[in-house]
Amino acid sequence: MRSASTEQPCTERPDSDLPPAGAARPSPLVAVGQVPWGRIKDSTGCAAAIPLLLNGIAWGDADTARAALADLRERICQYGFVVEQATAATVPFLWELAQLPKVTCRAQIIQLLKSIADARQWENTAAVYPKLLNHRENHVVWERAARQAVRARRGDLPRLLADGDSEIERATTELARSLGD
Repeated sequence: MRSASTEQPCTERPDSDLPPAGAARPSPLVAVGQVPWGRIKDSTGCAAAIPLLLNGIAWGDADTARAALADLRERICQYGFVVEQATAATVPFLWELAQLPKVTCRAQIIQLLKSIADARQWENTAAVYPKLLNHRENHVVWERAARQAVRARRGDLPRLLADGDSEIERATTELARSLGD
C-alpha cells in the first residue's frame, strides 16, 4: 500500500477539456468542469487529467476510447479494487457515458462501475489496522464515497438492461447483483 501523500494540490491541467472542433458537446460531460480535479488525487497524484480521459472515452474512436478507459481505470480503481480520492467524483460521468450509444466501450465502463462498487480494500485493511482511519487522507472514506456514488445511480440499471446489446446487458446484470438490485 502507498503512504498518504503530503503534496500540495497540483497545477497540472489537461491540454483540453473540450471535444474536438465541430463536435457537439453532449450533456453528460458538461459538469466535468465543475469538479476541482486539480485539488484531488488519483493513483498518479494529481487528478487533472481525468476530464481529458473522459472526453477520450466519449468522443474517441474505439481504440482511443479503450485506451482512455484503461488509463482512467488505473487512475481511479487501480488493480480493479483500490479506489482513490477522485473515484467518487468520476463515477457520475461513467454512468452517463455508459448510457451514450455512441460510446464504444460501454460494457467495460459498466464493469469498472462494478469493480468500484465491490471495492473494499481500504475498509478491509482498516479493520485490521484501525490507525489507517487516523491518516489525514482517509482512504476508507474515499472508498465508501465511491461505492455510494455507484449506488446513487442504480436507478439507471433498467435502462441499461433494456439496451439490446447482450454484452451491456450481461455487465449490467453483474453490476445489479453486486449492488443487490
